[in-house]
Amino acid sequence: MRVVLQRVKEAKVEIEGQIKGQIGPGYMLLVGFTEGDDNQDIDYLVRKIIGARLFSDEAGKMNLSIGQVGGAILSISQFTLYAAVKKGNRPSFTAAQTPALAEPNYLEFNQKLRQAGLIVEEGIFGADMQVSLVNDGPVTIIYESPKK
Repeated sequence: MRVVLQRVKEAKVEIEGQIKGQIGPGYMLLVGFTEGDDNQDIDYLVRKIIGARLFSDEAGKMNLSIGQVGGAILSISQFTLYAAVKKGNRPSFTAAQTPALAEPNYLEFNQKLRQAGLIVEEGIFGADMQVSLVNDGPVTIIYESPKK
């Protein structure tokens, strides 16, 4: 499992011209799954994301978590995080988890973030989405679950 986290001042996702999800300060997450990812991977990355200290404290140091600052999350499914690009010019996505497995994993990931007390907005799995954001910092972190 791979998550690209961007600390944002605001972010939104639109589908067919309609806003599906929108947040103020918090994280915009691009979330991808590969074959073999399961609840252990989800739990690991939920712990990492809710515990990440990426917001500034009164001294200006990144020392506060998203929960401590009352931030929200915009979560976007992103199978292209597992693109293989070493050969040729057209990426291969064979390392991405099949949609039949990835969609329930994505929904479970979002639900576990909500159970941790966070506001989570999301896109629609498999939809053509337009995502916009104002990156804060910029701060961009790539998280991956441990290899089995």
